[in-house]
Amino acid sequence: MKTPRFAPIPAGLPATVPFIGPETLERQRGAPFAARLGANENGFGPSPRAVQAMAAAASEIWKYGDSTNHDLIAALSAHLDLPADHITVGEGIDGLLGLAVRLMVTRGDAVVTSDGAYPTFNYHVAGFGGVLHKVPYRDDAEDPSALTAKARQVGARLVYLANPDNPMGSWQEGAMIQAMLDELPADCLLLLDEAYVEFAPASAVPQIAADDPRVIRFRTFSKAYGMAGARIAYAFGNPNLIGGFNRIRNHFGVNLLAQAGALAALQDRDWLDQTRTKVAAARDRIARIAQQNGMTALCSATNFVAVDTGRDGAFARAMVAALAAEGVFIRMPGVPPLDRCIRISCGPDAQLDILAEVLPKVLARL
Repeated sequence: MKTPRFAPIPAGLPATVPFIGPETLERQRGAPFAARLGANENGFGPSPRAVQAMAAAASEIWKYGDSTNHDLIAALSAHLDLPADHITVGEGIDGLLGLAVRLMVTRGDAVVTSDGAYPTFNYHVAGFGGVLHKVPYRDDAEDPSALTAKARQVGARLVYLANPDNPMGSWQEGAMIQAMLDELPADCLLLLDEAYVEFAPASAVPQIAADDPRVIRFRTFSKAYGMAGARIAYAFGNPNLIGGFNRIRNHFGVNLLAQAGALAALQDRDWLDQTRTKVAAARDRIARIAQQNGMTALCSATNFVAVDTGRDGAFARAMVAALAAEGVFIRMPGVPPLDRCIRISCGPDAQLDILAEVLPKVLARL
C-alpha cells in the first residue's frame, strides 16, 4: 500500500533534529549522567513558589490552559512596562521562533544568521522553505556588522541574533544592536533572542521603542527561571507584528501548569537574584577548573561557559565523548573555529565536583 506523499517542502528535507538530547545519550550509554552540564538548563531549579503554584494547579489539569494567557501577559505587561498587546506567549522560544518564521518567510525568502549560531532557528527556516545565508563569528562573538551587510546583500526578510550568544556566551552592547536596526534593509525583521538576558550586564540590553516594527524580542522562563521542562516563553514588539502570532499560533499550546508556574516565578524576584548569584559563582568555578587543566574559559554573560581547549575540533569532540563515557554530559560548538571549545553549563557544586574529578583523568587519556 502506497504511503501518502508529504507536502513539497517537508518532502525535500531530511528527517533530523537540531540536538541529540541527553536522554537519548543516556539510553545509548545504558546509564544516567552523573553530571548534566550540557543543555544550559538551570540546575539550581525553579522558584519554590513556582513549584507550589504548579502543584496546586495539577488538580485542575483536566482544564485547558487559558488560550489568551491573560494573567501571565498582564504580569509581563507590568514587568516590561509595555501594553499587553505588545506581548505574546508561546511554547518556549523554539516554538515562538517557529511561528515567527512561519509568519514572515515563504519559499525562497532569504534569511541571515551566524554560522554556528542556534541550530533550531535554522531548522525552522528550512521547514518553511527559506534560504539561509550565514556569516562567520568574529572574535568568538556574533558580528552585527556582518549580519546587516549580508542582509542588505541578499535582501533578507529575517535576521537572527542571540544576545547574549549561544554557544559562546559572548554579548553585544545594547547600543550596537540599536545601531544595527538602522542598517537593516527595508521590510527586514530582526529576531532578537534574549534567552539569557537575565544574566547579562545592563549595558547589553538595547533601549528600543516599544512600537519599533524592525524587531521582535524573545525571552524565556527556561534559563534564569529554571523552567525548561515547562516550555514557556514570551515575545514582545510592535503590536501589529505581535498580533500576527494570533493568526497561526496553537491557541491552547501553553499548558495550565506552565502558565501557573511562570506567573509565580515572575513574581519571585528574590529567587531570581539568588539564581544569578549562584550562576556567577558557578561560572567562576568552571573558569578555575578550566585553568587548572590547562584550558581557558571565555567571558560569559550566560548560565554556561565556553572553554577554549587550545586544540582543534577533533580534540574537543573526543573530550566531549570521553566525558560522556565517564558520566559527564557537556556540549560543544559545531563549526570551526568555535569547535575548538567545549561548553559547560553552570550547575550546583555537587555536579561541578564530578567535573573537576573526571576532567583531568579524561585529559590524561586523550
